[in-house]
Amino acid sequence: MAARLDRVGQTPVLPETLLILSLLVPVFCIFFLQTVVAQGQGSRLRQEDSPPRIVEHPSDLIVSKGEPATLNCKAEGRPTPTVEWYKDGERVETDKDDPRSHRMLLPSGSLFFLRIVHGRRSKPDEGAYVCVARNYLGEAVSRNASLEVACNLRDGLRATMAMKLL
Repeated sequence: MAARLDRVGQTPVLPETLLILSLLVPVFCIFFLQTVVAQGQGSRLRQEDSPPRIVEHPSDLIVSKGEPATLNCKAEGRPTPTVEWYKDGERVETDKDDPRSHRMLLPSGSLFFLRIVHGRRSKPDEGAYVCVARNYLGEAVSRNASLEVACNLRDGLRATMAMKLL
């Protein structure tokens, strides 16, 4: 087949090329339209997304050493936010980080303590806690909640006696 000249760029164009182009142009247009429609639907879905907000804040607790306790926190948002807890400004390690931890992050976002730890050998649970909910649109921080360990009478007497001996 003989090539003919394209008047625009003066480039030789074979008839087979014209045939292939005539077949590809409608396919490309359909693909382009499908992409535009899909992006439009995607952006509509994204408009329904929302940043996290705390709907249940934790409350102050006074708990006896060795007893279980729960600091509640519930967050909403779309996509569903992830929740992390911080104690005195440091991230709290839970069972998700270490399966041996005595702290569990519940599906609701609450922090459950199997037993309250308060002693010299381990980092005490006593302190100021906040929960932080995050998704790609931002983060929400709860109000502070203090967890205090109630001292029982026996521990109080021991401490008093120890002070007198010094």
